[in-house]
Amino acid sequence: MPQYERLALLSGNAHPSLAQAIAAHINRQLGQINVSQFRDGESHVQILDDVRGSDLFLIQPTSPSVNQHLMELLVMIDAAKRASAGRITAVLPYYGYARQEKKTNGREPISAKLVANLLTVAGADRILTMDLSAPAIEGFFDIPVDHLSAIPLLMQHVAALQLENVVVVAPDVGAVQRADQARRLLANRPLAILFKDRPEPDEVEVESMVGEVEGCTVLLVDDLISTGNTLIAAAQMLKARGAQRVIAVATHGVFAERAVDNLAASPIERTIVTDTIPLETGAPHIEVVSIAPMLAEVINRIHYGISVSDLIRSIGDAERQQMAYPSRR
Repeated sequence: MPQYERLALLSGNAHPSLAQAIAAHINRQLGQINVSQFRDGESHVQILDDVRGSDLFLIQPTSPSVNQHLMELLVMIDAAKRASAGRITAVLPYYGYARQEKKTNGREPISAKLVANLLTVAGADRILTMDLSAPAIEGFFDIPVDHLSAIPLLMQHVAALQLENVVVVAPDVGAVQRADQARRLLANRPLAILFKDRPEPDEVEVESMVGEVEGCTVLLVDDLISTGNTLIAAAQMLKARGAQRVIAVATHGVFAERAVDNLAASPIERTIVTDTIPLETGAPHIEVVSIAPMLAEVINRIHYGISVSDLIRSIGDAERQQMAYPSRR
């Protein structure tokens, strides 16, 4: 039996369609909640369901608008705490401010740590997130953190494309571990690494490469795509080195202004991302893999006290979603 008899799901305004999909996968209904703003922009939350003593999961990626959605989540946590929820898990598939996990210059903040503090002080008992830019962010919390990887789901999608002569490429040194995980899931394909310099924020210069890509289909693997400049610069170098095709794969599709158009005009022929962030591009070169089955499975495992670490790689398979968990409403 789970420690908390009732499992409850609530969604903020950041990504309600993902929350609905998660609820459908575990045969539960989203709880009723009003998340609104006062005329001056202040966030206001009212939980309409009884959540006293429940195992409550608040689904709210801190995706653009990051500040608004982060504040909504903090107020949701506080409202749940004051409503006597038994345990509060903040489900942030996309963790805003993750790229500010250290000081790169003097007199800069470590914003990822600040966000961790805010979530904890607000009353979160557990964090569920995915593909942090820096895994060390887990250590910023003094509460349990379930840090998931979308790479198995993304590689399952890539494998179905039946690509030939694939080389997996890390667009920078920071992406090596993620790219290595991807190549091992693709039957140990070769790995290449690019080395870049960032003279200014959102400016990228690719300087050199280790590995061979001539005549190959290149799979560029990263954690997120914001402006797309890193991947576009990488694709241009890879094409100059003789790559036949370039495909980009990332967990988080932030897609800042004009990023989708810039990717379409680049040597990258297709871009594959997950739905940690709501996407409404409609662009034919952007493919989206849903993380709802994985998050639904993990939420069930947390609630029923089943190991998350042992989660098998075929989590996205339809048959896995029919596991015999009790359906308590």
